[in-house]
Amino acid sequence: MSTVAVPATLQDAIRYFADLDHCTEILAASRWPDGVRCPMCGNPKLTFIKARRIWQCNAGHRDRKQFSVKVGTIFEDSPLGLDKWFTAAWMVANCKNGVSSYEIHRAIGVTQKTAWFMDHRIRLAMQSGTFEKVAVESLRQTNLLSGASPETCTRTKRPRSQARAGPEKRS
Repeated sequence: MSTVAVPATLQDAIRYFADLDHCTEILAASRWPDGVRCPMCGNPKLTFIKARRIWQCNAGHRDRKQFSVKVGTIFEDSPLGLDKWFTAAWMVANCKNGVSSYEIHRAIGVTQKTAWFMDHRIRLAMQSGTFEKVAVESLRQTNLLSGASPETCTRTKRPRSQARAGPEKRS
């Protein structure tokens, strides 16, 4: 049984997660412990395209489905690499007093708005115990159904009056 050296400091974490191939291997091993399978059909017969870090399903799909390790996770809709995501997740998990989006912004070199988005997605994933997108979405729905009012989750616009202000036109 091999032991994985867990980074002890932020500098170690940045070095540890710097290689995108290493991050892809970590996430793939976490998601598919019995080997990578197509998320669309579950087929284990895949071809890995190393240059693009994606798999191609060899099943009878008409358009030969391709997918990355990010598909179906909280990382899916993000243009950021796994190196930044894993470093931010390490920060959220290891900071005793919590971490602000501003700290993440300074540490990994993204905008504060992006860091805030990452921070919230990572915290939701940690509440559900997995990085799977379905679990995070169901947790969000559960929180909404368990008493959080919809007004706090979504902002609604007030209806505007149809009357115009100003002088009337005379013809």
